[in-house]
Amino acid sequence: MKNIFESNFQKYENPAQYDTLHESYQDDLIYIIEQAQEIHLSIIDLACGTGRLTIPMSKQGLHVIGVDLHEGMLNRARKKATVDNLQIQFEQQDCTELKLNMKSPLIFMTGNSFQHFLTNESQDKLLQSVSRHLEPGGEFVFDTRNPVLAELSIDDVSETVEVIYGKRKEVNHSETYNHSTQILHCVTETVLKEDEETLHTEKESISLRYTYPMELKRLLEAHEFELVHLYGTWKKLVFTKDSPQMIVHCRKRG
Repeated sequence: MKNIFESNFQKYENPAQYDTLHESYQDDLIYIIEQAQEIHLSIIDLACGTGRLTIPMSKQGLHVIGVDLHEGMLNRARKKATVDNLQIQFEQQDCTELKLNMKSPLIFMTGNSFQHFLTNESQDKLLQSVSRHLEPGGEFVFDTRNPVLAELSIDDVSETVEVIYGKRKEVNHSETYNHSTQILHCVTETVLKEDEETLHTEKESISLRYTYPMELKRLLEAHEFELVHLYGTWKKLVFTKDSPQMIVHCRKRG
């Protein structure tokens, strides 16, 4: 299973850049902290990345364990925690094969990380793994982009050109959706030129699985989860067909 995820990590090869792009976003943090206010046991942050939620939650006195498979992202998270004098347990593990030797009342996974589970098998293994680490009645909260057909049905191809200090930067981006696998393939190629000479070429790609609302409900039910809330944004807006996301708040039965 690790190879499936590691081959889809190109977008995360620069953890510092990832922080720059995402560190100011707090809607998910606000929601998760609200759910965690009365919890005094350990909380699990799956696909924690650079600790964008793990670290501020720890600063508020919550005991959060961060789990991720990407070594570079975890290393940056550990360094940030050290700077803030925080003792946080960060674990490099596959979320589908968690081995934390504990159970939690709350597990969460943000940043649309659910879309990295590209196959039915990996989705099943994720929920099985989460269930094993939740207390009876424990809650799992995650987000995933809403599959808006009007957007996915049209291939998105764009090209931008800018001149920086006399050098020409060309960025070509394409997004192609495979309806049979429900996977969106995104590819970005950046070329830096001076006159007609190519100085540098960089290519990165990512694949993202889209899961439909009724499909998601059946998946949760199959793994003994009940849906508590389904929102259209982290700000708890009502979910509609045009919502940008599905914020899934579910509870382990029993």
